[in-house]
Amino acid sequence: MRHIEAGMNPYRAALVGSREIGFTVLSMSLSLMAVFIPIWLMSGIVGRLFHEFAVARSTAIMVSLFASLTTTPMLCARFLKPRDAAMHGVWYRISERGYAWMNRGYTVSLSWVLRHQRLVLGLTILILAVNVALFVLISKGFFPQQDIGRLSPPSSEIRIFPSTH
Repeated sequence: MRHIEAGMNPYRAALVGSREIGFTVLSMSLSLMAVFIPIWLMSGIVGRLFHEFAVARSTAIMVSLFASLTTTPMLCARFLKPRDAAMHGVWYRISERGYAWMNRGYTVSLSWVLRHQRLVLGLTILILAVNVALFVLISKGFFPQQDIGRLSPPSSEIRIFPSTH
């Protein structure tokens, strides 16, 4: 839309826009699919449980990649038309105000972070240390280590209905 508003015809704008974002979309999709490779290769009960999930997710990511690089630019070239600012409706103006508000909030938070770099670095290191400690402390098995696969009846001391005698 930015290229169309700058005066380019929609077809050319779609081609230029696709070229601008193509590598980013491809790299993000491949990174997302790479996340599921360990799940594909898992063995045991957990691997069998999540194998189909990983395959379905990776397939959905590939379909999304294909649509992002082909169908979406084609539809943009077909349906996006240049518009004057005066033609924007109420919803556009409301959403534009919301976008400007988010942009101001991001600018304020980014400037705060850049003014307090050492504090932010310290908090990041602290959070990393807490995550490492939690990783060491929390059990990593699918089933608890003490699980022996037996069910036992409830204790005779626990009564649902109190005895009347």
